Amino acid sequence: MSGHDTLPPLWRLNVYRLALFVAAMLGWHVLTQSKILPPFFFGEPLKVFAQIWKWFSSGSIYPHLAITLLETMLAFFGGTLLGLVAGLWLGLKPTASALLSPYLKALNSMPRLILAPIFAVWFGLGLWSKVALGISIVFFLVFFNVYHGVREVNPVVLANARMLGASKRQLLRMVYVPSAMTWVFASLHNAVGMAFVGAVIGEYLGSVKGIGYLILEAEGIFDINAVLGGVITLTLFAYGLDMIVTWAERRLLRWQPN
Repeated sequence: MSGHDTLPPLWRLNVYRLALFVAAMLGWHVLTQSKILPPFFFGEPLKVFAQIWKWFSSGSIYPHLAITLLETMLAFFGGTLLGLVAGLWLGLKPTASALLSPYLKALNSMPRLILAPIFAVWFGLGLWSKVALGISIVFFLVFFNVYHGVREVNPVVLANARMLGASKRQLLRMVYVPSAMTWVFASLHNAVGMAFVGAVIGEYLGSVKGIGYLILEAEGIFDINAVLGGVITLTLFAYGLDMIVTWAERRLLRWQPN
């Protein structure tokens, strides 16, 4: 008898996932209806989903959702591109890496939240202050993964490629970038959520549009159901973006063994 845990078929796994979700919702409903969890503080699932339905059926959420998604996508792609370029460059330049490493580690250890008011002063309360905050979060996630991916290239593979006459450009394209891609996609799954965090925190601190603004508005009138509705909406869209990253990962990393 094998000691390994075997996965059930995908259809059965999806049934289990759905059953787990339904059980969680039923538990939440029972606990709030029986007042074990005070509805004022924990909301009520039927009212939460009724609020989400109202937002989407009336169309009132679409302008807010559009601006949050735009901020998220700009922060995600901007931070990923900058992190990829900087990680590759410093991974291949030991002297520059040694020079800049303390500064990058210090910046990474700094809480990003304190940058929000600074970006608001620099870029205003519009789109770009939220994008800048998101980029500051995503950049370091991607940068350190790419940097370590480049530095962890197998020296035997490098030596063999050089012995076969590979140029620096060929080494970059055929060895360093493929080695870094696994690390890149590992960071991108976190970066999607963090891009949303940057956008929503920026909206929460100062804006007139966005899901963060809706949540702040609901919090101001103590409407916990609308607050939770905003949180669930953000979670679903963040999960959707993560699924897109997963699809891209499978397409681009076909060469890897399962």
